[in-house]
Amino acid sequence: VQLQASGGGLVQAGGSLRLSCAASGRTFRRYAMGWFRQAPGKEREFVAAISGSGGTTYYEDCVKGRFTISRDNSKNTVYLQMNSLKPEDTAVYYCAAADQFTITASLYDYWGQGTLVTVSS
Repeated sequence: VQLQASGGGLVQAGGSLRLSCAASGRTFRRYAMGWFRQAPGKEREFVAAISGSGGTTYYEDCVKGRFTISRDNSKNTVYLQMNSLKPEDTAVYYCAAADQFTITASLYDYWGQGTLVTVSS
């Protein structure tokens, strides 16, 4: 599976962005998908995950109520809608695919290249 993330950019605090991650292959629905982020000088951290069917989602506490993960299996794409953005959301955001629904980065087998989100105060 090859993943291509897009949609990052510069936004003011309180604004919104939608990230997309397009996957290659015809087995996309088999994979749970996750979004992770890495801020400068910090370790990569989990943001959100969604099951293959889209019926199960899970969020890191700091983004609950602000971010929404979704997927369109007909388009082989997973999304991360980010609202009420804060400066501390600034990071490179990565999408990833795993054989099982998980929040553990080491269990994700495929990773996109990352897209930069910068939130100005």
